[in-house]
Amino acid sequence: MILLSLVALSGCSLFRPAPPPEPEVTVEPEPEPAASEPEAASAPEAASEPEPASGVKPAPRKPRPAPVRRRRPAPPPPAPASAPPAPAPAPLVQTHTIERGAFRTLLDGEVQKTDGKVVGRAVDMVAGPGGKPAEVVVNLQGFMGVGDRKANFPWSGVRVNLQPKTPALTLALPPSQLQVPERQQPAAPEASATRLPMIDATVERANGAKIGRVVDVLLDGSADPLAVVLDVSGTLEKRHTIAADWSALHFVTKNNTLAAQLDMSDQQVDASPPYAAEQPVRAVSPSAPNAPNAPNAPAAPSAASAAPAATASAPAHGAK
Repeated sequence: MILLSLVALSGCSLFRPAPPPEPEVTVEPEPEPAASEPEAASAPEAASEPEPASGVKPAPRKPRPAPVRRRRPAPPPPAPASAPPAPAPAPLVQTHTIERGAFRTLLDGEVQKTDGKVVGRAVDMVAGPGGKPAEVVVNLQGFMGVGDRKANFPWSGVRVNLQPKTPALTLALPPSQLQVPERQQPAAPEASATRLPMIDATVERANGAKIGRVVDVLLDGSADPLAVVLDVSGTLEKRHTIAADWSALHFVTKNNTLAAQLDMSDQQVDASPPYAAEQPVRAVSPSAPNAPNAPNAPAAPSAASAAPAATASAPAHGAK
């Protein structure tokens, strides 16, 4: 009975009229939101460690070292300004070259008269105060070496011939000064307070130390001495000669005797070029020492700048 009631009810539902259609509702599209700035990607999460299986004791975790933060290296300091190069040390000696055709040697040079007749050879030069030449000593020749004698002639009559292969000196003196008595031989020149024979003279320093011995004198075309040739070799050394500039010599009176001095140390003598025959001569003289650079002192205020300052500091007349 119940079954028949259910069938009847379901059949009634088949004959019900269909419900009226619902009105269509138009849906307006929603406005799209404005594009926002892309979000920064988040850092990936660290993968979680797998959980240990049940019943298994987890291993103790090792302590992680603290992260080391590396500091940025400091910028290098600015390079210091390069200091000016140090000046080169001054040479120990100064030299100037004398060409061979610009001088004649005194010792053993032939001496002639103005008529061209050779009368002997020069053997010495006598210097006076200040080193000025005073006399020439000539070994007058005899016959076959017999009758040779020395005679002194005033230097004022000496002329120097620069032409090679000619007598070095000419005596331009009146006949009265050229005559020498046959049987009278002048005494050998000796040093005194006003005379100094140059050949074999000792040149020393101011403290009395010996530098060398004069072995020759170089003369220019005006009969002025240019340099002296000094033998500066020691007793056991090979002979060593140098040419010292005549202007570097100092003539002083010592023990009532005229003496020649030269301000050259042993190092300067060793640094001097050797004297060689038939080659240009490099005459030496000691170099002047470099004056030390004085520290820069603060500039003193000028009178013009000091005057306003003084005026400003002084109170004006009548000011209360």
